[in-house]
Amino acid sequence: MARALDDADLDAVFSYAGRTEAPVAQPLPTRIGGFGGVRGLVAYLRAEAITHVIDATHPFARQMSENAILACAETQIPLLSLERAPWSATPEDDWTRVGSIEDAVAHLGEGGRVFLAIGKQTLAPFAAKQNHYLLRLVDPPDALPLPDCAAVIARGPFTVAGDTALLQEHKITHIVAKNSGGAGAEAKLIAARALNIPVVLIERPNLPEREQVGTVREAMAWLHQARLGV
Repeated sequence: MARALDDADLDAVFSYAGRTEAPVAQPLPTRIGGFGGVRGLVAYLRAEAITHVIDATHPFARQMSENAILACAETQIPLLSLERAPWSATPEDDWTRVGSIEDAVAHLGEGGRVFLAIGKQTLAPFAAKQNHYLLRLVDPPDALPLPDCAAVIARGPFTVAGDTALLQEHKITHIVAKNSGGAGAEAKLIAARALNIPVVLIERPNLPEREQVGTVREAMAWLHQARLGV
């Protein structure tokens, strides 16, 4: 999205939440950090004379998306959600779909070797189940948050060959993942399919209705139409 905006020579700013130490550089002016809730976002939009907002956050960044919906409604700024399609199971997949982190914990048994592919924000609840957990994180953690776990530090996109080797090396028996969609993190699911490893897949949070597209091309078309007022 940032490349498309830059290629079109549009005046735009890219905002990162600031949860990784070295975020990927973007070809746009970039700000890092939160806005301070809905009130802070409203103030920012007005101070910077923002005319359009594209919410391209992670599908599980529920709070930011809700804040954007409320702030854009208050300021009457057009809002578009750019969200990649969720993953879909094939007949060869062994997936259990759940609605929350708590449901994923409840579904797990004990004594397994679990690949927790859910980021670093919601790991603590899994301490309730005695398993060995493998974590894959972008930044080295200050401390490992689970009593029996190991961490691999890596940044996607990941390959099927690499994830197959990872699952085999760590003797993984189960995977817990968020249904974030996209090609960059799908390799673990393809590897799990080939290795007959069951997956607990956490579905996306429900959000209020808003205009939504699934591709950068559609987002640019929306932006063009919105700028022309058609």
